[in-house]
Amino acid sequence: MTSHRSQRPATIPDVAREAGVSRSTASRALADYGSVSPDARERVHAAAASLGYRPNQLARSMITGRTHTLGVVVADIQNPFFAGATRGIADAARAAGYQVLLANTDEDLTQERSAVKMLRDKHVDGIIIAPASSSSTAHLIALREARCPLVLLDREVPSLDTDTVTVDNRGAAEDAVRRLLEAGHRRIGMVTLGGSGEDRATQQGQHGEADRHRAAGRADGGEGPQRGHGTERRRAEPPAQVSTGVERAEGFRAALHAAGLKDPDTYVRVGVHGQDPAALTTELLRLPQPPTALFTTDSLIALGALSAVQEAGLRVPDDVSLITFDDADWTSVIRPRVSVVAQPVQELGARAVRALVARIEGRSQAHPEHIVLDTTFVSRDSVAPPPSR
Repeated sequence: MTSHRSQRPATIPDVAREAGVSRSTASRALADYGSVSPDARERVHAAAASLGYRPNQLARSMITGRTHTLGVVVADIQNPFFAGATRGIADAARAAGYQVLLANTDEDLTQERSAVKMLRDKHVDGIIIAPASSSSTAHLIALREARCPLVLLDREVPSLDTDTVTVDNRGAAEDAVRRLLEAGHRRIGMVTLGGSGEDRATQQGQHGEADRHRAAGRADGGEGPQRGHGTERRRAEPPAQVSTGVERAEGFRAALHAAGLKDPDTYVRVGVHGQDPAALTTELLRLPQPPTALFTTDSLIALGALSAVQEAGLRVPDDVSLITFDDADWTSVIRPRVSVVAQPVQELGARAVRALVARIEGRSQAHPEHIVLDTTFVSRDSVAPPPSR
């Protein structure tokens, strides 16, 4: 036995000789398939442990057709939401006997397509992805056509009928904005980012046109987005091609419409991924009638918004109230503590894994499952009535 370990890795024939069984019996016992008596199985596993046998995963995958690996493609691993979801994915995958290959796209479609190709080349058993676009999805459709199990995390693609795991973004956003309304606010701003690399050029063109309108307004002594300042009020561009941003903006608008506010887009600013949310917030705070409350669609945007509020010499919540999606660690540490829409982040990742493994192992229902988890509103110190002045 010592010579096996010193000269070369132990093989199945070595384990078979050590256990006193045939090669085929040793192979079945180690791969856990076929008919093997309990006594033979025990002897094979004892021999494998004694010899330090390690299974050849490539050979096993050629036999079983599986690699016991899952591909995971996230949009931004630095975002606390995706960091937490990835932790949930890793824990659930390990518990199910799978390893994880992770790719980060920075919300870029070219990187996303490259990541999907890499994972397919690695012969992963299935893929969990937070897609960078809800419209440019040919590579995801190709996965479905190739019968590669696929689960969408956090985001939906209307044209792609596949398993998804999300929260009720629209309902949660509507509830959060309603709380600002109940506190007495009527000028409520929303700051959001989104968009993929391929969406960016079009969206930046839209921003450029809006910037020209705003410049014309300032030349007349006004901001531009407000009526009565010599130019048409600026309309917010629709949130970029990501379902979470679209749904949260829908919830924002629905709450304001229900309160009788006719033009909710007055205080909406939409940027592309990578754009500074502080600059977008500063733009809002410099309006002749700035918002008295802000709703941001994730915790990284909230950090930028807080920076802009402080740079403007304002305070939360005395001058500006704030609510954000995602209960990042810092939101309960700073003073004042920030009220948040908390998502079950790790559970989202774990549920995505369970849905994917069920699909891989043929235990799921025929039709795709759309899993929607509940959010929780955490009320803290960042919401107060609007300033009397």
